This record gives sequence, structure tokens and C-alpha cells, in this order.
Amino acid sequence: MTRASHIYPKDRLILREVGLRDGLQMVKVWPDTDAKRDWINREYNAGLRHFEVGSFLPEARFPQFADVREVADAVCNLPDAHAIALVLNERGLKDALAADVDEITLVLSATVAHSQANQHRSQAEAIELVRRAIAARGSDGPLVSVGIAMAFGCSITGRVLPKDVLALVDTCLRAGADVIGLADTVGFAGPDEVCFLTKQAGKVCGPVPLFIHLHDTRGMGIANAAAAMDAGCRVLDASLGGLGGCPFAPGATGNVVMEDIVFLAQTKGFETGINLDKLIAVRDVLQRTMPAEVLYGAVARAGPLPI
Repeated sequence: MTRASHIYPKDRLILREVGLRDGLQMVKVWPDTDAKRDWINREYNAGLRHFEVGSFLPEARFPQFADVREVADAVCNLPDAHAIALVLNERGLKDALAADVDEITLVLSATVAHSQANQHRSQAEAIELVRRAIAARGSDGPLVSVGIAMAFGCSITGRVLPKDVLALVDTCLRAGADVIGLADTVGFAGPDEVCFLTKQAGKVCGPVPLFIHLHDTRGMGIANAAAAMDAGCRVLDASLGGLGGCPFAPGATGNVVMEDIVFLAQTKGFETGINLDKLIAVRDVLQRTMPAEVLYGAVARAGPLPI
């Protein structure tokens, strides 16, 4: 069994909180470090174990991630918790390795246009950064995962062919990636597309864990998450209150709502170990620290099913 398969066993469903990174990337006001620790601790007590803690980006441009090291430490100090950080360049890679996070996520765009707009580099250069990350982490460093952005469609160039995405999955595996992800970055996909590409990518990945990262831009988030689960995906990203958004889809809603995904998983017979009542209660951290942000979620409005 590889280290990645130990962290992401295929016999259970893993839900990863991405609100602390993806959810905060476009906000004007954000929780301070103590509030982020409170967010993490309360979600941990609700049963969550996987947290995307932030991005290693220039503090002057992204001050909401200036405390990413402290946030990572808050996760790493919790038993069996897993800290994930986003890296977009060589400087970020160096900082992430020094911070001793459990997993580094790099981004590979499915289209050339988005790769240049998002990272100012070609797809080949993005793959080269994956290789450098794997070489730099050594034999006992963090997992290296690659999220394929715009995997279901690109806001710049339109539709993306599944065969092109699968070719990128294979390229990432050949580069040595421990984990592979497919991201519906701007909410292009419907359930049939998600089911098809998830199944095909799963075949290419074999024993390597595959995660699905969905946005609810066009209201398909829950349907697409159900399709991913039906297609065999056992690692899904979501954010508390659906916090987040994408600079390439102005006005769009954010990530799929964690609370609703937990409820979906329960209706499909998956044991997540997450207490919905406790999870919903964590929303008050966001309401208190970011009162202008809209929080989404049907389960938070209606409440869990009575026992």
C-alpha cells in the first residue's frame, strides 16, 4: 500500500474542506488566524480530517494566506488530520516544503489559454514543476497531488475533450504524482459528463487516488457529486457554506456545499464519520468573521433529517 492509498483508502469516502484556501481566495475580509483555528478545531470535532489550509503565494497580493504556516500547524497538531497546501510556483514549493505540510497540490490547466492566464506558464512548464516537487520532497516528504483545472470546460476556450484530459492524467502519473484531481473549475459539467470522465480517469489512475473538485456555478454541484460517487470516486472537495468562487467566472457561486455533500453521502449509504449538526454549527465562524459573504446550503436551512 502506498502512502497516498493509506491517506485516501478506496474503501471509504473522504471529504476535504477547501474553504480555508479556495473559499478565501477572492474575499475582501477573512477570518484571522485564531478564527481559522476555531474553524478547523470545530470541523475536526465534527469529524472532518482533511483540510486545504491555504496557498503559498506572495503575502502582498494574497494577505488572506499570510498565516498559512500557522494554519497548517493547527491541522498538523491534530491526531490523524491531514494538511494540504496549494503551490503555483517554485518559490511557493520551497516554502511549502519548509512548512512541513502533509500534501502539496499543484495545478495543471486542461487548456493552454487558462494555463497562461492562471499561472503564466505552459502546460509543459506546469508538468516540470510537478517533477521538481517530487524530486525536492525526497522519499519521506509530502504527497504531491495535481489538480487538473478546467477539466470539464474552460471559460476562455469552451469545451474540453475528455481524451485530452485523460492524456494529461497519464502525463501526471508518468511524472510521479501521488494523487490526481479533476476540477470543474467554472461549473461547465453535468452529471453524465462527470460520471464518464470520472470512470475513465479512474481506469487510467488505477491504484492512484483520484479526487473530484466541483463548483456549483450553474447549480449542478450536488448532482455532479452524486455522479462522481456513483462512478467510483471516493475523494471529494467541498467548502463550508459553499464559500468560494473563481476569478474566471465572475458572479459565480463557490464550491459545492460541504454540509449538503455530507447529507448526500449519508443518503447514498456512505459512512463519513461527520456529525451534521456539529458541522452546521461551524457556520457561525464564517458569519461572525465575514458577515458580508453569502453562505449557501439547503441542509443548513432545513436541518438534518430527524432521527
